Amino acid sequence: MTDIEDLRRSFHEELSKATQRVELEALRTAFLGRRSVLKEEFRRLSQMPEDERRSYAAELNELSRHIKSEIDAAGETARKAETAKQLEAEWLDITLPGQVTRTGSWHPLTQVEQRCLTVLRRLGFERGDGPEVEDAYHNFDALNIPKHHPARDMQDTFWLDAEKLLRSHTTTIQARVLGERREPPIKIAAAGRVYRNEAVDATHLAMFHQLEGFWLEPGLNVGHLKSLVVFMATALYGEHVKFRFKPKYYPYTEPSLGLDIACTNCGGDGCDACHQIGWVTIIGAGMIHPAVLREFGYDRDGITGIAFGWGTTRMTAQWLGVSKVRPLYSSDQRLLDYLHRGRQ
Repeated sequence: MTDIEDLRRSFHEELSKATQRVELEALRTAFLGRRSVLKEEFRRLSQMPEDERRSYAAELNELSRHIKSEIDAAGETARKAETAKQLEAEWLDITLPGQVTRTGSWHPLTQVEQRCLTVLRRLGFERGDGPEVEDAYHNFDALNIPKHHPARDMQDTFWLDAEKLLRSHTTTIQARVLGERREPPIKIAAAGRVYRNEAVDATHLAMFHQLEGFWLEPGLNVGHLKSLVVFMATALYGEHVKFRFKPKYYPYTEPSLGLDIACTNCGGDGCDACHQIGWVTIIGAGMIHPAVLREFGYDRDGITGIAFGWGTTRMTAQWLGVSKVRPLYSSDQRLLDYLHRGRQ
């Protein structure tokens, strides 16, 4: 027979070394598990004389209960110690003011673009899209821009090879939609990035954003064009802002006109934002050129078209009241936070 007191002393020696619950569970397995010394002694009881078996079984049961009780008590102590340690590490004073989580928001350029598209949806326009890497046909030829036009020179256009270029305006989407030969009425609005090979300064960038739309239907005239442009400008800038029309030239519209807005910084008195002129051109528009309609087979049945567009980069600068467009693309979080607060 194994000496019960030896087992007890051995258990307490091991128990004094175990401080974590995982170590205590290992100790429980060693002394109470299926292959432990205690279990082996219980299995040997059947081989012992009856008078010895009864007393020895009582001693084994008492030791088993003792070991289980000691391990449970030590486990509870270890659990409390671990909890206290975790609470100390993760302590939080709930009486302190809370920390407000920063929420994201649209970039000012995106906000202006979405406002413009919302206004155009009210007029029945649907969103159109097209590639930023274009071919010369959709960027120039189909839009009545001949090979001798200055816009096709290297000083204005980023050519990738003899026929591929970065689109210089969003009017390329008009050419692609007309090339699908849909039946009128057609109302499309498109927005996106465009690229010009220009010197970068405070008010000019090699990449900026434009938004453009066109409307194709029999019977449209300049009266429809002016009414449409004024409605959009009023919806975007408000009833109180002053507007004026002036003649313009665009190779893909005839006649062409521009809509100026009294500078939102100075009210028309002249400042750095408007180069002391007092007015800023926000929309260029016109009747779609007959050559463009003829190119896509729409020179029939009295079909005419209205086209209009503006730089959402410049519009954003006017909306925010800043004189330079370059910071809009700097990704300076401090500036974006300031601009966001200013428009709330």
